[in-house]
Order: sequence, then structure tokens, then C-alpha cells
Amino acid sequence: MKIAPASRRALALVWPPAEATRPLFSQAPRRWQRWSPYVVVGCFVLALLPVTITVLAHDYQLGGGWAGALGVAQTVPLLLAVTRPMTAWLIVLAFDILGALLLYDADTAGRPWPWPPTVIVGYLALMACLGLRETTRTLVAVWLTTGAASLALGIFPPSGSTSTYVLLFVLTGVMLAFAGAVRSREEAERALAEQETISEGERARRTLLEERARIARELHDVVAHHMSVITVQADSAPYRLTGLDEAARGEFESIASSARESLSEMRRLLAVLRSDGSTEEGGERTPQPGVDRLQQLVEATVRAGLPARLSLAADLPALPPAVDLSAYRIVQEALANVVRHAPGAATRISVTCDDRHLTVVVVNGPAAGRTSPLEASGTGHGLVGMRERVRLTGGSLDTGPLPDGGFRVAARLPLDSPSVSQLPS
Repeated sequence: MKIAPASRRALALVWPPAEATRPLFSQAPRRWQRWSPYVVVGCFVLALLPVTITVLAHDYQLGGGWAGALGVAQTVPLLLAVTRPMTAWLIVLAFDILGALLLYDADTAGRPWPWPPTVIVGYLALMACLGLRETTRTLVAVWLTTGAASLALGIFPPSGSTSTYVLLFVLTGVMLAFAGAVRSREEAERALAEQETISEGERARRTLLEERARIARELHDVVAHHMSVITVQADSAPYRLTGLDEAARGEFESIASSARESLSEMRRLLAVLRSDGSTEEGGERTPQPGVDRLQQLVEATVRAGLPARLSLAADLPALPPAVDLSAYRIVQEALANVVRHAPGAATRISVTCDDRHLTVVVVNGPAAGRTSPLEASGTGHGLVGMRERVRLTGGSLDTGPLPDGGFRVAARLPLDSPSVSQLPS
């Protein structure tokens, strides 16, 4: 059976969907904050219930049975306001109107009508719960409905009574506006926090892509050198080797042609990587540094005011170009982090090698004064660059703070590193 839209909305007021019954403050970080709405509403009910019955029975001279029934009906439904405020509002409004009709023939001389003080207090508490949950459109509808009910009852008040229908209408509007503003601000802060989280992830992703592109640009010279050597050897092989048949000569020509085509493709790829203009043309023509230039790097760092000491193994073998460049860049970025985050800290650089791995360790002590925290989150260029270079060579990286307040960077790079074709895309 199809349900009309108006009927569906009316049914949702009485029995809202499960997602609409989430308790107030259910997403608060602390447990006491999540329980606070129940405690506050429970205190209101415990305080209002006996006071309402007493006021109706003694002040308005309403029968004891009616006073007790109205007191329960006008206060106990407030407990629903934590999870189902619209349902609670419908129940409370209905019994508040019924109470006003019953009080029409009661002793109202000099007393508030149609809304006694206890009704106003409970209704405002209900409006606070509504304002923290419902949309602005719903709050306006509740306010106008309250005003219409107040106006309908206040047209013909009992003789000698004090009219309160305008008072409830005004106070309801103020409470709904205040609670709605609090809810809107909370939603705006939540949306801002979500947007900041998304932006932080985008910045981290952009930083990673920029670092990978920079590493790819630097490795271009290394790969281009090997491809050029292959091309020269393939071109000169027929002249260096005698007795080659035509098939062998054709094979060398094919190798040389493939190597030249690969070089052309690499140049086109590098042009794409350079298209952002972040790399100066002169910098690309400079030979890529290696471990043999670490001493110059450390001396320049010492001249900049950072006490650094280098321990470089004397029996280092010929390193693969990717490992040689990665080791230099790791030390360079580690020293840059020390200068940025721990100025003046004593720093030790150690480069050792065994049969299978090159180990690079950079350890700095605590800074002399206050510093900014190190980029432990991995969103900065320094640690991101180190991780990408180590990942490129198939090695491992260990970074972290030390108990004395310093920082340690340890990279282990395999000498039989994977081919450059495994460069992250």
C-alpha cells in the first residue's frame, strides 16, 4: 500500500526512523558528556512532576485525579526528548492544551492561563532539546504551531486570569533560536574539521607525488647514462668485433635503435615532469651527487652553525647509482631537518657497508632552545623523500625520537637494488 508524502511525514513524527533517534551528544568524546542529557532531563522531570501536581491541585483547585494525571502527562514525556524530541513535543503539546481546557472552569482568578508556570518551564526544556536536534524548517513549524495554539486558547480567557499565551510564544522563539544557533555552530565546526582532515590528506598526497616526481627527475641522469652506454656499445660492436655475420650485425643495430628510442621516450617523460616549472634548468645539468660528496655536505653544514661529524667507511665499494644518490639525499634531508627543527644540536653521520647493504645513520641530540616539533606525521618533504628513496632501492628506513630529546634516522639500502623500472609511478 502506497503512503502519501504528507502521511509519511506525519508517521515520521510519531515514529521516526532509527537514524533520527540518535541521543543528544551521542558523539561527544567523553562518557559523562554523552550521559549528561539524560541526567539533565531526568532532573527536570523529578523536579517538575511533584511541583506540577501541587500547583494544579492547590492553586487551581483541580481535582486530585486530574492533577496527578496531567502532572504525569505533561512532565514524564520529557524523557523522550533525548532521543525522540518531536514525539515528545506532540505528546506534551496535546496534554498542555488539554490541561488549559480543564483549567478553564477551575480557580484561575489572578493566576496564569492558559499556560501555568510549570508548563512554561517544561515546554522551554523541550524546546531546547528540539533546537539541538531538528532543522531550522522544523523549528519554525514548531514555533508557529505553538503560537497558533496559544492564540486559539487566548482569544477567550477566563475572567480574572493572567494571560500567558504571548509569553510562551516569545520565550519559545528565543529558546528555539538559541538552541538552533548552537546546533548550527556545532555542525559548522564538525564540517570544518572534516574538511581539514580531507585537506590534510590531499596535502600529504600532493607532497608524496611531488617528491616522487623530484626523485624521478634526479634518476633520469642515472638511467640516461646507462642507456647511452648501451647505445654506444651496440653501435660500435660491429667495428670492435670481427667476424660478425649479418644476423649479429642486425641484432646490434636493433639494440642500438631500441636504446635510442628509449632515450627519446625518457626525454619526453622528463619534459612532463619539468612542466610545473619547479626545477631550474641549470640544476638538471649538474651531475647528481653521491656518497663521495658527503664530506663537502657536512662541511657546509658545519659552516652554517650545526656541529656535525661524519664517519665514512674507507673501504666502500662502487655503489649502484640509485643507492649512491639515495644515500646522499637521505643525509642531506636529515641534516636539513636537524637545522629546521633542532638548530645547534650535535649531529653524527655514519655510513658503513657490508657485502650486501649500505647503512646510513644520522643521529642528532636535543636542540639548544625551543623548536618546532619534527614532522612525525609524514606530511613534510623530508621524511616523505627519505621513505620514497628507500622504497625505490628496496631498503628499509627507521626514524623516530630518542629518549634524550634527539632524533634518529637509519636507512639500510641493498647493494643489489631493484632496477629503475620499479620507480613508483
